[in-house]
Amino acid sequence: MSPPTFYFRLGSMESLDPSLVVTALGMLVSVVAAAAIVKQRLQAVVEQMMDIEKRIRSLDTRVDTSEVHRSTIEQRVSILSTMLSPERRQVLHERLATLEATAITFRRDIDSLRSIHNGRHPPVPAPEAIIKED
Repeated sequence: MSPPTFYFRLGSMESLDPSLVVTALGMLVSVVAAAAIVKQRLQAVVEQMMDIEKRIRSLDTRVDTSEVHRSTIEQRVSILSTMLSPERRQVLHERLATLEATAITFRRDIDSLRSIHNGRHPPVPAPEAIIKED
């Protein structure tokens, strides 16, 4: 008996050689293995991308927080610089000088009124007596 030969009819091909089948199966196995490796590598890349995205989101949060703090500090500095501006300080000093001058005038008027008053009061009638006279 002779070894079995595999015959396969494909269009114009009369027979299929076993080495061709082994070669085709080997190529199929290598393609499947390559696909499995690519899938594994792709999964690793996706995990790396997710980690990178998580880190970027964390950095975005930190940057947003820093911007809010910077904005608050800028606003505070702006308010302080407005309050301490030379023009505003001059107006405040002029008002203070006016108040001091007015206080000096009031003090002089009060001292004058005190010197006029002798400290004695004439007798004042009781309120009932004033009502009866009317």
